[in-house]
Amino acid sequence: MLKRCIMIFPEFENSQIIDNIRDKYDPLANHVRPHITLVFPFESDIKTDDLRTHISSALSKIKKFELVLNKITPTNAFGRYLFLNIHTGMDKIIEIHQKLYSGILEDHFPAWLKGNNYFPHMTVGSFDNDASFEVAINETKDIHDYFKSIVKKISVEIIDENEDSIIELEIKLS
Repeated sequence: MLKRCIMIFPEFENSQIIDNIRDKYDPLANHVRPHITLVFPFESDIKTDDLRTHISSALSKIKKFELVLNKITPTNAFGRYLFLNIHTGMDKIIEIHQKLYSGILEDHFPAWLKGNNYFPHMTVGSFDNDASFEVAINETKDIHDYFKSIVKKISVEIIDENEDSIIELEIKLS
């Protein structure tokens, strides 16, 4: 069985700001590039070709689109996190998320998301105690940069035993 995740890896001209924040506050910073999760980590024996066919079909009418992120906010919803919020492109990401969780991926929709709204974001910090969380909130509250990108592809990663991201395939948007 492979553990996979489907995401967007945006490319920003000012990505070093995000990288610096993640290096300091995100334990996964050295394992996976900055991303927006579309399909949360799941384990399956789905063949790569079948996954490619499903994603290509589900997203056949989705065109590349502008993505703008801005403003870091803390959340305690499912733990202590810092989220970089989506300013432009939210509707498109939600549409892609919904289309992907159909067909062969329908059974992999996470139980914790049932009855909750999917809130697209980029995680830039994760904390195991309130003290470090509060420090990070204070240190990031004045970051008001905009991060702009054109989303041209959707990526499928394999998450290895060390939590490292290995890109399995990429599907280009029309």
